[in-house]
Amino acid sequence: MSNLAIIPARGGSKRIPKKNIKDFLGKPIIAYSIETALKSGLFDEIIVSTDDPEISDVAIKYGAKVPCFRSSETSNDFASLSDVMNEVILFYKNRNIRFDYVCCILPTTPLVTMENLKLGYGLITNSEFDSIRPIVRYSYPIQRAFRYNKNGGVELFNPEHLWSRSQDLEPAYHDAGQFYWFYFEKGLTGTNRGAFIIPEKDVQDIDTLEDWDIAELKYKMRNESKL
Repeated sequence: MSNLAIIPARGGSKRIPKKNIKDFLGKPIIAYSIETALKSGLFDEIIVSTDDPEISDVAIKYGAKVPCFRSSETSNDFASLSDVMNEVILFYKNRNIRFDYVCCILPTTPLVTMENLKLGYGLITNSEFDSIRPIVRYSYPIQRAFRYNKNGGVELFNPEHLWSRSQDLEPAYHDAGQFYWFYFEKGLTGTNRGAFIIPEKDVQDIDTLEDWDIAELKYKMRNESKL
């Protein structure tokens, strides 16, 4: 079987300038995604989809390919991840190049591991799912979430659970935001989604500088525990 890794890394991040190539403990954050993909041995081709020449240069330096630049349609704020994947897939199809599976690995996921990439690959190749992703459990029951009012007051989204014990409420999970395995021919639009659970210590969404600091702390803690 042949596999393609696509790392989508658009330029022009507003909340964290140059987010995809910002230094993360000594090297550009996108380098972690590229290097983990390379070390996994899962992929016949590892490419970065970008509209930014600076990101392209960094990607190539760390071992990825940049066979083409994104179109204006997939470089704006309204393009979906599926749109970006489809553009890359069409690029290869137009050159009569096909793969069996694709893994979209996000560029700001320094906590992604080879073991989880391999686990996801095993699931996509041995299941009926259209796609596979890692998920993580919410640390607090979502059934007891508050709605915050403009006057400073709060009210429960689900008031029937005001006195429910946490252990009696159904666990809820969210996307870990690290990677997605899917079929080359189907793209990332299938609705039959599969997942596997990973621990919160291995996950950190990075949208703010505070998130960035937490991600660095988690990365350091994980590496120190291996010593």
